Amino acid sequence: MKPIIGVTSNLDDHTLSVSMDNIHSLLNAGAVPVVVPNLLDDEKVEKLAETLDGLLLTGGGDIDPTLFGEEPHQKLGSICPERDVFEIRMIQKVLARNKPILAICRGCQVLSIALGGDMYQDIFSQMGVPLLQHGQKAPRWHATHFVKVKRDSLLHKITGMQSFKVNSYHHQAVRKMPENFEVCAEASDGVIEAFESTRHHFALGVQWHPECMTQKNDDPSKAIFDAFVKACSQ
Repeated sequence: MKPIIGVTSNLDDHTLSVSMDNIHSLLNAGAVPVVVPNLLDDEKVEKLAETLDGLLLTGGGDIDPTLFGEEPHQKLGSICPERDVFEIRMIQKVLARNKPILAICRGCQVLSIALGGDMYQDIFSQMGVPLLQHGQKAPRWHATHFVKVKRDSLLHKITGMQSFKVNSYHHQAVRKMPENFEVCAEASDGVIEAFESTRHHFALGVQWHPECMTQKNDDPSKAIFDAFVKACSQ
């Protein structure tokens, strides 16, 4: 049977939305994607985590900094408290069952926060070093900068590559790793581009948007979705 994978969604004025790039990437990799609402009832979240074979944490807006003990920075963008709370609960419940998670952009940031890590609210004003163009002007499917991948990491095993190009649409980024996770890819400016679990079956966060590049047959992007869906099938 094809694995059923939950896809997190944006919430705006009582309307859920998700990029079709996420849906097509999962379908093409052999999964059945299901868009999940931002539930706040803990019992319903528990049942959802039990039902799904895996969870795709999609991109979106900024994260409430009070969730990791900070006041809002001047550069903080729009937040969705309901989404933050739901995704944190889902992450904890899904990983407690050792089910796979693929976390994209905002998703990798909330994955870190849910497990005790923290993040930069705005890399351009907080990192204190010259940075690449992490909010690219090129089309979303076009890869614009390189990432260096840690040898023998999960990401290295998935892609077979120690360096490849990615797209980039973010101003926030993971700063401190949660326990039992390690960095597996960085940009040349030191921004953490990917991290993975050293404990769970499959838990991978990427700062870029592979879902935007699968339709252009980008090999690393397709390999990431293929590996995720395969993990959800086991």
